[in-house]
Amino acid sequence: MKRFFLTLAATAIIVGAQAQSNSSNQTSVYAEQDSLRHYDVELIEVAASRAKKSTPIAHSNISKEQVQKNNYALDIPSLLALTPSMVATNETGIGIGGTSIRLRGTDATRLNVTINGMSLNNPDSHSTYWYDTPDLISAIGDVQVQRGAGTSTNGTGAFGGAISMTTAAPATYFGGDVSLSYGSYNTNKQAVRISSGLMGSGWMIDGRLSHIGSDGYIERGATDLKSYMLQGAHYGPRTTIKLLSFGGKAKTNLTYTGVTKEEMALYGRRYHTEGQYETSHGPYVLADGTHVDYYDDQTDNYLQINNQLIINHHFNDQWAISTTGFYTYGYGFYKQYKDARTLMEYGNLGVTDSAIEADLIRRKIMRNHTAGVNLTTSYQTNNLSLLFGGAWSYYTCPHWGELDWVDGWQNNKIAGRWYDNDVTKHDANIFTKVAWQPAEGLNLYADLQYRIVDYKAWGVNDNFDWNTMQMQPIDVDNQYHFLNPHIGLSYEFDSRNSLFISAAIAQKEPTRSDFTDRYMFADDDTTQPTSEMLIDYEAGYNYTSRRLNLGVNLYYMRYKDQLIPTGMVNDSSDALNVNVPDSYRYGVEVAAAWDIAKWLTLGGNATWSSNKIIDYVDLLADSPTYGENLGEMTIAYSPSIIGSAYLDVHHRGFEAALRTQHVGKQYFTNNEIEALTLDAYTVTNLELGYTLPSHSAKKVRFGLNIYNLFNQEYCSNGYGYSYMWDGVRYDEAYYFPQAMLHVLANISVRF
Repeated sequence: MKRFFLTLAATAIIVGAQAQSNSSNQTSVYAEQDSLRHYDVELIEVAASRAKKSTPIAHSNISKEQVQKNNYALDIPSLLALTPSMVATNETGIGIGGTSIRLRGTDATRLNVTINGMSLNNPDSHSTYWYDTPDLISAIGDVQVQRGAGTSTNGTGAFGGAISMTTAAPATYFGGDVSLSYGSYNTNKQAVRISSGLMGSGWMIDGRLSHIGSDGYIERGATDLKSYMLQGAHYGPRTTIKLLSFGGKAKTNLTYTGVTKEEMALYGRRYHTEGQYETSHGPYVLADGTHVDYYDDQTDNYLQINNQLIINHHFNDQWAISTTGFYTYGYGFYKQYKDARTLMEYGNLGVTDSAIEADLIRRKIMRNHTAGVNLTTSYQTNNLSLLFGGAWSYYTCPHWGELDWVDGWQNNKIAGRWYDNDVTKHDANIFTKVAWQPAEGLNLYADLQYRIVDYKAWGVNDNFDWNTMQMQPIDVDNQYHFLNPHIGLSYEFDSRNSLFISAAIAQKEPTRSDFTDRYMFADDDTTQPTSEMLIDYEAGYNYTSRRLNLGVNLYYMRYKDQLIPTGMVNDSSDALNVNVPDSYRYGVEVAAAWDIAKWLTLGGNATWSSNKIIDYVDLLADSPTYGENLGEMTIAYSPSIIGSAYLDVHHRGFEAALRTQHVGKQYFTNNEIEALTLDAYTVTNLELGYTLPSHSAKKVRFGLNIYNLFNQEYCSNGYGYSYMWDGVRYDEAYYFPQAMLHVLANISVRF
C-alpha cells in the first residue's frame, strides 16, 4: 500500500510539472480560469452554524493556512488545541489514534462537531472518534471553535462548545499536492490530491488518497489509517451543486486501559496490559518475574464512509437557500484476548457454573447507518440578516458480540451471539436566527431552536448481571423536547474596539453509556439518567489594530442535572457519568497576538476558571464516602488554568514557531482526592518550515516539528475511582503517558 501511494505521488508530480511546462500554450484557458478565481472560496454556506465577527458568541477561527501548516500526520485535536480553553488528549502518546478533546472542562460527548453542517458526533455515544475519519485534516478548509452554548446547530447539544468545519473547495485550476511525512516511532504519512480545475461543462473534480501509520509511543500502540476523499462541484450563475464522499478504514491497537504509577515505575512509561496474558512458557518476563505473552490482534477496526449532496441557490441578492442530504455508513469491531474469563458471563455458551474459566478471544461488533437532510433559507439586507431552517436525521445501529476462540472448546460449541441489542434515533430541529443592526455599530442577535429526539434501545447488553444471573437487558424508549433560545448584542465603538454580551439555554439528552452502564456505579440502578440543562452567560471585549489583537471573554455557565464524569470508565473506555442537580463553571479567557515586527509575532491565550458542584452528595454505590454531602467540590477533569504562548518568526520562506502549553491539575473524580489526580504539565513544541520557490512546481515546503522539546515526562489523560473492600479503602488511578522528545518531518509539493 505504501509503495502504491509513493508511486501515485511521483506520478502526480510529473504530471503537474508537465502541465506547468505547457502553460505557454494555454494562456487563453488560464485567462478564463483567472476570471473565475472568485469561485475558489468556500462553496458551502455554513451560515446556520457559524458565528460572524459581530455575533455575540465567544469563538476562534482557524484559517486554511493554519490547517495546512499543521497537516503532517497528527489528528485534528492537535490543531484544535491552539484555541483558548482547549485540551487535547491521546492514548498512544504521539497524537495519532485514540485522540480526544475537552473544552472548558467539558468532554467530547458534549461538544458539537459538524462538517459542512453535518454532525460528526456519533448519535449513540455522542463522541467524535477522529480516527474513524482518517486524515480528515487534509480535507478541511477552515475551522471555527465556538465556546459555550454557541449558535444553533445540528446534532447533539453544545454544552461546552461547538466545532464547525468546512471541506476545502476544489481549485478552479488543474493541480494538486503531494505530502510525505516521517518521524519518530515509525510515524509516517503519504498523501496525494489532484484537482481537475474548471472544466468546460462547469464541473470541477477533486480527489485525495492518504495513508497514516505509526508504531506509537505506547508499546503495541500501532495505528494504520487509510482514507480517501472525492468531490465534484458544478457552478452555475445562481446555483452550485457539490457531491462529496470521504472516509476510510482505521485499525488501531487497543491502548485504552492506561497504566498505573506503580506499573510505570516497574515496567517503564510505555507499558500497558492490553492483550497481555500470563503463561508459564511466555517469551516475555516482567520485572516481577511473571511470564507473559501478547495477543497481536488486540485491535479496534472501523470502516466509515460519509456522503453528502449540497445544493446552494441564490434567488436574488437577498434570498438564498441551501440544502444538504447526507448518508453515513459505519462498521467496526473490537477484537480482544481475555485471560481466565468466567464463561458464565457469555450467554451463548450455556455455562451455569461460575467456577468454570477459560482464555478466549471475543469481538464486539456494530454496524450503523445515519441519513438525513439539513435545510437553511437566508434573507440578507444591509442591516438585517435572517436565517431559518431545520434538519432531520435517522440513526440505526445493532450491537452484538461473537466469540472467535475459547480455550478447550470446539468452534461449533461457541457459535452464536453472546449479546445482541439494537438502537434507533430520530433527531429533528427547526430554528430561526435574526441579526439586526438598528444603529451604526450596534448589532442585536436572537436565535431560537426547537429540537426533538426520539431514542430507543432494546435487547441484551454485554454485561452479566450477577444479581439476576442473566445478561443485562436494555429497555430504553425516551423522547425529549428541547427549546434552546439565545439572545445577545454586540457594539463596535470604532474600527478597533468592540464588545458583546449574550445569554443562552442549551439542553441535551444522555448518551447510550449513561443508560446501559449505570448499574456499574449507581446506588439505584433501576432509575435512568435525566437530560441536562445549561444557562450560559457570556461577555467579551475585543481590540483590533494593525499590529495588536486582544480579546477578553467572561463566562458563567450554570447547569441543572449536569452529567459529570465519575472517574470510572466502562469496558470500551467510555466515561461513566452521573447527574448532579446543581453545578457551575465560570472563568475568564484572554487571547492576544502582537506583530512586534514584520517578521516576528508574539501571542497566546489563557483561561482561569472555577468549576464546582454545589452540595455534592456522593451516590456512587461502592464509594468510601457513599451518601455523604461533601459540600462544594471541583468537577472532574476541569483544570483551573489552561494557557499557551507562542513566538512566531517568519522571513521570506523561513518559518519558526515555538509553542508552549500549560494545563493545570485535574481530578479524576468529584471528591478532590489527591491520589486520583492528573498532575499539571507544561509541554513545548518547535515548528520549523521553509518554502522554496520552484519553477517546476507552485510550492515546495519542508517542515520539521519537534514535539516535547524539553523532554518532559507527563500524562495528558487518565481515569480513576475509589472503592471499599473488606473495610479497606482503595484508590485506583490509570494514566496515559505521552512521548518524550520526538520529531516529525514533512515535505509538501503543490503543483
